[in-house]
Amino acid sequence: MSRLQMQDPKWFLIDATNKRVGRLASKIAHILQGKHKSSFAPNKLDEDHLIVINAEKVVFTGKKWDQKEYIRHSGYLGGLKKRSALQVLKDTPERILTHAIKGMIPKNKMGRRIMKKIRIYSGSVHPHLTQKPSQIQL
Repeated sequence: MSRLQMQDPKWFLIDATNKRVGRLASKIAHILQGKHKSSFAPNKLDEDHLIVINAEKVVFTGKKWDQKEYIRHSGYLGGLKKRSALQVLKDTPERILTHAIKGMIPKNKMGRRIMKKIRIYSGSVHPHLTQKPSQIQL
């Protein structure tokens, strides 16, 4: 596409208050990949950006707050770290949504570029007011 045909990137704002993590993450991944547009092509990167606010107010169903574990490994012997979803929510609530969205996008160069187009904030304040994001109701 030539520079004349390119559109200015649009900024969207999503409020995550009282939204289920999995359903919200799948809709966000759908938008980030550009599948909501009629001009979608799997090999083309969409230029739109997404802002998610109130990440600390997402909900899990059932007993997932206690039973769901986020696991990482340092690479050393005995370096396995496990944390429950409730512990992650207290420390870094943005990681819950980031982890869910990252699992729903392609695992390649395109997926890594897609993840740079999302900004997740735990409060309702964000520094992107100058981009004039339009609110999306999911």
